[in-house]
Amino acid sequence: MKLIVSGGGTGGHIYPALTLIDAIKSKRADAEFLYVGTEKGLEADIVPKAGINFTALKLEGGFERHFTLENISRAANAIMSIKRASDIVKNFKPNVVVGTGGYVCGPILLAASLMKVPTLIQEQNAVAGITNKILSKFVDKIAVGTRDALKNFPADKTTYTGNPIRKAVLAAKKSDGLKQFNFTDDKPIVLISGGSRGARSINDAMIGVLKSAAQKNSAQFLHVTGKGEFDSVTKKLRDAGLNLDALDNVKVVPYLYDMPTAMAMADLAIFRAGATGLAELTAKGIPAILIPYPFAAENHQEFNARALVEVGAARMILNKNLTAETLSATLNELLSSPDELKRMAQASLSLGKPNAANEIADIILSLT
Repeated sequence: MKLIVSGGGTGGHIYPALTLIDAIKSKRADAEFLYVGTEKGLEADIVPKAGINFTALKLEGGFERHFTLENISRAANAIMSIKRASDIVKNFKPNVVVGTGGYVCGPILLAASLMKVPTLIQEQNAVAGITNKILSKFVDKIAVGTRDALKNFPADKTTYTGNPIRKAVLAAKKSDGLKQFNFTDDKPIVLISGGSRGARSINDAMIGVLKSAAQKNSAQFLHVTGKGEFDSVTKKLRDAGLNLDALDNVKVVPYLYDMPTAMAMADLAIFRAGATGLAELTAKGIPAILIPYPFAAENHQEFNARALVEVGAARMILNKNLTAETLSATLNELLSSPDELKRMAQASLSLGKPNAANEIADIILSLT
């Protein structure tokens, strides 16, 4: 059995794809995979390291959501890439082709569909990306990560499955996190992350929050700044009078290679609102303060966040309203109310879809 999987540009498209590959492997030991991505995307580095065959399509980038001259050039490039995509499909002879988002999916799934190869796309966000909107007219099946996304696609081919969750996220235990990060179980633990590259607005707001936290010592904080922001954040904290080496309740790191273990110990998270991160938070039942990235396409992160806010699983602070004062006020309110955190945790868990990868894998295999 052969499958082509495509998804690229960001980890939010790549890691769900890798999780689906693992789920299919667990069901079909004979499955052979080819991953189609771009030359310059993160997938060109991540996928080969995962031991999966990789090939790249040369693409200039995704489409702007309004008319531009650049779109004309990109459209011409996309048309030419369909020929290359057709050659990939013809040579590999897949039984199914799967796309998890990003403009690279367009040519390969369109080519497969035109060649009558069964196809599926997986949409993570509440607001569908332009590539998946176009592909929805051609593919056989669509799996969506949120109920809100159902309205974006044809009902007869769309299933609400939730987003794929890495096995490591589901397996990690709180005791492992406490041991690894040297935290204790007698004070709440707050995990802060703006994504792998960091989020400057969150990092700046956290300076005042951490200064106050160091004085109170009533909660523990693990702040992931992003590699590019780490030096700036630590300098600002030193300028604010904090000696991080002397604090046992505040840890600031540039990057976490083991985010699942950190999440396992968290009582509260301060995150952006990317679909993959929210899927992992809800699978673990972690309450959150969400600060959506304001420049995400179609403002989809705000829509992602609202789905959690509406059921009481999260609070939201818009990026334009984010300050140390607004973040501190929300934090203090939640950390001083354990019962509210418990209610939020239960609401978060009610949205979780820990079996999503297996469910999507079953749909994929049903197409063969």
